Amino acid sequence: MSLPTRPPLQPAPRGQVVDLAKVRNFLISALQKGFETDKYLPDQRRQMALQSLAQIYTRTGLQLPEDTREKLFREVLDELAGYGPIQPLLDDPEIDEIMVNGPKNVYVEHKGKVIKTDIVFENNDHVVRVIERIVSPLGRRIDADHPMVDARLPDGSRVNAVIPPAAIDGPSITIRKFKKERLTIKQLVELNSLTEGMAEFLQACVVSRLNIIISGGTGSGKTTLLNILSSFIPADERIVTIEDAAELQLQQEHVVRLEAQPPRADGSGGVTIRDLVRNALRMRPERIVVGEVRGGEALDMLQAMNTGHDGSLTTLHANTPRDAISRLETMSLMAGIELPIRVVREQIASAVDVIVQQTRLRDGTRKVTQITELAGMEGDTIVLTDIFKFEQTGVSTEGKVLGELKPTGIRPLFSTRLEAAGFKLRPEVFGVNVAEMLAQGRRSSRTR
Repeated sequence: MSLPTRPPLQPAPRGQVVDLAKVRNFLISALQKGFETDKYLPDQRRQMALQSLAQIYTRTGLQLPEDTREKLFREVLDELAGYGPIQPLLDDPEIDEIMVNGPKNVYVEHKGKVIKTDIVFENNDHVVRVIERIVSPLGRRIDADHPMVDARLPDGSRVNAVIPPAAIDGPSITIRKFKKERLTIKQLVELNSLTEGMAEFLQACVVSRLNIIISGGTGSGKTTLLNILSSFIPADERIVTIEDAAELQLQQEHVVRLEAQPPRADGSGGVTIRDLVRNALRMRPERIVVGEVRGGEALDMLQAMNTGHDGSLTTLHANTPRDAISRLETMSLMAGIELPIRVVREQIASAVDVIVQQTRLRDGTRKVTQITELAGMEGDTIVLTDIFKFEQTGVSTEGKVLGELKPTGIRPLFSTRLEAAGFKLRPEVFGVNVAEMLAQGRRSSRTR
């Protein structure tokens, strides 16, 4: 990188406080020209900037304390080679989500709690520059005519940005961070997100090729759970994944990953989730995993489940299993095919085997609060049977939700399918106390 030939920043007289904001802006502008003319790969950009920054800083004659200089360098590098003020948040593995509500209000989700940070942008234009830095490498645009954009950072994190006039109080950025380390089912048990019995049951359901829907609200952990359940799919099966923004991290070898694409600026092109679901049926899939159903593709998914594509997995937004059924009905009707509601419900009842309800509780913890079987129809109503359920007993003085995850004592009707696949689950998994039953049997025989 060629260094710009501009007059050096004059050092402050002895005893005078240095205006760090002025120094930072000087260093950024001094380096900016080189970054505009030279092309570097992302991995090279930060290292090249650091070398040039050290040279420019030396020329200024400033002698700042070491910690101040390091902080200054980090801010300059974040601005030029990263995503400005929010780069430290992106680098922090403890932060799950970043929410920028204009230049002065930056929030994060940390360990399930949403808190306000002390991070600020200079102004609205500063926020917009960061948004443009995110979307430009993807060939996307954001302006007054196209004020909303969905994007994905190089590490897989999902980004949604909105600018005026759609965003009234200033540009907004929402980033759902991509977890580099995959959680395992064992870790979910250790986090009390579900019990060992529930984990054993879900693994049996996936391997036995049951069709499973993960239901939950925004940020409840649906995609994380989908990732974990997908890991149970046998390695010799062909899997096609379909996502709006690629997040799944399947470790199997025989995987085809498909991702929806937005239309171009002129409105042409674009590939929807529904297009991908229909296309996947022509790809000889043994498993179809849809990141999330949101519209008419729900009907295509149900038809796939009903026509030999057993073992499919997907997620949807709903707060209870019953709500999930209603959402499936509504989305199926969005497909544009005139179907009586009873026919839609029959499709759902015959296609879906299990609904797993994932919930983000008031204290920020995430739990599987229900595992529910679709047990057929009675009249025009789909029968739902809870196999496992979370029973809340109260809230502690620290605000922690108290309760217990436990089986309801009911065996699902598809137990024979699990046994046919080699899973003869222990009675205790379903809440049956065998020792107590034997003791009762002995007591009753003595009284006869």
